[in-house]
Amino acid sequence: MSTPTAERPASAAANAPAPGGTQAVDRASAIVALVVESEEPLTSTGIAGELGLAKSTASRLLAALEAGRLIESTDLGYVAGPLFWLYAARHDPWEETARLARPVMERVAATTRETVHLGVVRNGQMVHVAQVDTDYLLGAQDWTQRDVAPHASAIGKVLIAHDALPRPAEGLTELTSQTVTLPVTLDRQIAAIRERGYASAVDELEVGLTAVAAPVTGMGSTVFGALGVSGPTSRIGDRIDEIGRHLIDQAAELSAVLRRRTSKREGAA
Repeated sequence: MSTPTAERPASAAANAPAPGGTQAVDRASAIVALVVESEEPLTSTGIAGELGLAKSTASRLLAALEAGRLIESTDLGYVAGPLFWLYAARHDPWEETARLARPVMERVAATTRETVHLGVVRNGQMVHVAQVDTDYLLGAQDWTQRDVAPHASAIGKVLIAHDALPRPAEGLTELTSQTVTLPVTLDRQIAAIRERGYASAVDELEVGLTAVAAPVTGMGSTVFGALGVSGPTSRIGDRIDEIGRHLIDQAAELSAVLRRRTSKREGAA
């Protein structure tokens, strides 16, 4: 029994006989499928080899697909193109934000060697939409799948401090002995966050966990998210100010990238 087309590997689709002169379309479709399904950017040489195409053929198809915005060339290789991200943005606007934030987050991870997060406000709640993991085994966990109390989180405190989330007046749950539970204490922290430009949470969400975060802004300099770093208190507890200042710079760069992309999209519309 023959394998259904949907389950055939991309290389088979690229080299299968194609009636009616559709071979170029089949090969281009195989390239798009390979690039979109890959978790890492792919080089033209890698694509040609994977699909069994001549390098010149792969080069021509890649150029045509990039011109059609189905794929996009980056310093590391080819990735899914703007049309895919436009579609994703219409269904989940944070997909494109996470993609654009990835280079900045990877730089922060390389510098700090700790887990890096991007948190935003979605439907009135704080949500982690992207993460770059630490090289260390200790500290690597998926925060995008966890509900986090904003008052005990560095990202949450940034969002509260800049009015992206409402400031809780009561009901501050005590998660550890270091968790802020008094609104007056949270108010003092908020004032300090606004003054120095970053927030920290030491042993407040979990004992032994420290986090630092700085605000990310959109159009009109409105804060809608925060770039954060977290790791064991034993590793970063004495580096809070160093990491905080680094995050301020990197979050500002990310904000500029996001504003440029938003301006281009609105201009095109």
